[in-house]
Amino acid sequence: MPSLDSLKTLKTLTVDDRLYHYYSLPDAAKSLGDLQRLPMSLKVLLENLLRWEDGKTVTSGDLSALAHWLKERRSDREIQYRPARVLMQDFTGVPAVVDLAAMRAAMAKAGGDPQRINPLSPVDLVIDHSVMVDRYASQEAFAQNVDIEMQRNGERYAFLRWGQNAFDNFSVVPPGTGICHQVNLEYLGRTVWTREEDGRTYAFPDTLVGTDSHTTMINGLGVLGWGVGGIEAEAAMLGQPVSMLIPEVIGFKLTGKLREGITATDLVLTVTQMLRKKGVVGKFVEFYGDGLADLPLADRATIANMAPEYGATCGFFPVDQITLDYLRLSGRPQATVKLVEAYCKAQGLWRLPGQEPVFTDALALDMHEVEASLAGPKRPQDRVALGNVSQAFDDFIGLQLKPSSKEEGRLESEGGGGVAVGNADQAGEVSYEHQGQHHVLKNGAVVIAAITSCTNTSNPSVMMAAGLVAKKAVEKGLQRKPWVKSSLAPGSKVVTDYYKAAGLTRYLDALGFDLVGYGCTTCIGNSGPLDDAIEKAITGTDLTVASVLSGNRNFEGRVHPLVKTNWLASPPLVVAYALAGSVRIDISRESLGDGKDGQPVYLRDIWPSQQEIADAVASVDTAMFHKEYAEVFAGDAQWQAIEVPQAATYVWQDDSTYIQHPPFFDNITGPLPVIEDIKGARVLALLGDSVTTDHISPAGNIKADSPAGRYLRDKGVEPRDFNSYGSRRGNHDVMMRGTFANIRIRNEMLGGEEGGNTLYVPTGEKLAIYDAAMRYQADGTPLIVIAGQEYGTGSSRDWAAKGTNLLGVKAVLAESFERIHRSNLVGMGVLPLQFQSGQNRKSLALDGRERVDILGLSQAQVQPHMTLTLQITREDGRQEQVQVLCRIDTLNEVEYFKAGGILHYVLRQLIAA
Repeated sequence: MPSLDSLKTLKTLTVDDRLYHYYSLPDAAKSLGDLQRLPMSLKVLLENLLRWEDGKTVTSGDLSALAHWLKERRSDREIQYRPARVLMQDFTGVPAVVDLAAMRAAMAKAGGDPQRINPLSPVDLVIDHSVMVDRYASQEAFAQNVDIEMQRNGERYAFLRWGQNAFDNFSVVPPGTGICHQVNLEYLGRTVWTREEDGRTYAFPDTLVGTDSHTTMINGLGVLGWGVGGIEAEAAMLGQPVSMLIPEVIGFKLTGKLREGITATDLVLTVTQMLRKKGVVGKFVEFYGDGLADLPLADRATIANMAPEYGATCGFFPVDQITLDYLRLSGRPQATVKLVEAYCKAQGLWRLPGQEPVFTDALALDMHEVEASLAGPKRPQDRVALGNVSQAFDDFIGLQLKPSSKEEGRLESEGGGGVAVGNADQAGEVSYEHQGQHHVLKNGAVVIAAITSCTNTSNPSVMMAAGLVAKKAVEKGLQRKPWVKSSLAPGSKVVTDYYKAAGLTRYLDALGFDLVGYGCTTCIGNSGPLDDAIEKAITGTDLTVASVLSGNRNFEGRVHPLVKTNWLASPPLVVAYALAGSVRIDISRESLGDGKDGQPVYLRDIWPSQQEIADAVASVDTAMFHKEYAEVFAGDAQWQAIEVPQAATYVWQDDSTYIQHPPFFDNITGPLPVIEDIKGARVLALLGDSVTTDHISPAGNIKADSPAGRYLRDKGVEPRDFNSYGSRRGNHDVMMRGTFANIRIRNEMLGGEEGGNTLYVPTGEKLAIYDAAMRYQADGTPLIVIAGQEYGTGSSRDWAAKGTNLLGVKAVLAESFERIHRSNLVGMGVLPLQFQSGQNRKSLALDGRERVDILGLSQAQVQPHMTLTLQITREDGRQEQVQVLCRIDTLNEVEYFKAGGILHYVLRQLIAA
């Protein structure tokens, strides 16, 4: 790590009699010019370049480019950034470890030492995505869900335990501990990192990349981090720098304070909406302003967490006294806290009152103006004021409830004409029986109410507010509606400790919000099954029902395949909607139900005051963090009992349906693939705007009649044991069959009908996308996917690119890409192409029956942002040509693409060394 240090910036800092070496930003300013008003996030990047300057990957020109950013407020300079560490969750971590195991196998096959394939940077993998809400609303739910999780995922967990033993610098946090981002915030993150080298202790900013898009949550702690695909993360582990352009930085000024009754969730949904409207994709967002002085660390983390939802690379908060207070509260060593303060003040990384950095652009929010909100019904940036949720739902299903029709029990459609309630197909309600009780399920019924996900469960104020709402509701005599599947899945065990200390656990339990597990659960699609009677009622009459969750993602088909509308809300509002039982009730004005005295109870009657919440939050203490993180890597008896072989290379099991040797490196010792024009390509899918990585590679339910379901049944796996796509990401045979298999994806080649199907053009048949792709592969026909704006939004899902590659897709042509997915496509050797401004699939009248040639490609000519020719041949033989932009963005990416992918590039280098 010692740098060339051409600017002579290496200095020492003594904290509590311990000597630290560091690369001084104030000293760099003596050569580069005044850096005081450089955004804090860019100061972190500059320090990284100072520390890694070697004259090759990092040059003095890179340092000057960052200083010059202050003049232009943007830069087209590509830099090589080296984060201190890598964070993983198990859904993305398992395929990453599978790749590393496959690389070891390939290295051994090539006659090299397999143990050269080893993380060079510290890697923490937290198992948090595998627990499902199979059992709920009972005291036994947690233990039962853990048992089911261990049974379902035995193969995966044994594989991860092998990896923990086989690889250096690789730690695993066992299941039942917490969500990776909350564990990162409460325990792993340090704000200032240290490293021993050559007898010295170096201090530098804590930085990371993670294989989950919500890695950005750690920016609330002043730690620069963001999500990357598993492919890019693996390369970073193996010593490859993260190649990036010096980003634009958008300043977001916060002033004022939240009003009484307004939560951090309301604030973050407002921020998300504002930044999406502003347009910050691929940019840093940095928060500043004197409003930060009263913004708790947990609120900062809530805002930082949602950076993928507002589209930014990260949402950074500078270090200040609130950062130090949180580090102390969460049990960090006193030496760490003192180092953070001394280092950040010495480096100019400490936030000062009235500070106004220079930004590319800026916007501002007076927090006093924030109102109670949800987001939905299918995008996190679509904020809806609490009082407008009912109307938003009605707008979604194309129905409007007339004021006069309430008494008449009739629904009015937009096309006119009322239909009597009782006709389920038209009126949107159906009777069903459950446990001997008669119920009526209607359009808008809340069938899932989940306190879940890293966004909010890291925040004691909103969690305590939920507990207090439950307490007041129980005291009033309210109960959740019988069709609501309720669950509590905290981000760490600390949450249950402070609920117990505040005396709130029993009230949540009384409303069915019993602990179901410590993990992502509903937010990642692990909501588990609904009661059979409810599922039959929904499917039998095609009801449009709702989930309300305290998560960060509500894309179509993500939460549950039968739930078409999904609403993000604060934890206390999740409880309130469980009581109301419908999103068609305006809970800001209408009653939640009748209390034990027979009188209606309103939201205002059970909503806690800010003082009540503050008093409850005061019960959170440092001892809780010490207790829960004392043996964080140990795991329970079931985890410790898993037996794994002690071997440098993994012994693949041919009969495993979870872990299989992927084909990516089969020809790694052969010559480099030849880059040439793509000719005669067929369109595999013609897609619209905002196609998410969930659409491309779903994480949730595997349908029995899907290609993946058929594969598993052929292997003897019963549908009840399918688990989820997310849990089977270690098996390429499942995942390639699941690519584009989301039940909500709409292929315009089939008129926009839902489901993972396509038109197999040679015969005119409708086939599953996987089946069509295999036919095209057998014919030697290359494939292309064509889409609209924001292709690949959502989770940093490497299988969305891996599956695309394995289906034989050579290029994806879209109007725009989300940052991580574009990078992942390049990382898997798939060419990302972008329409020129003003052109798209509609302006070119594409219907997917065309043949497509991509001209101008060759091994020697590939360059960042080059222009290529798209030649379109219509069914009647007519041809036209248009220019498209190649979205290989950096010179490093050119080398990765030429090698067939980033891991292929790294492995070839290691084999040749």
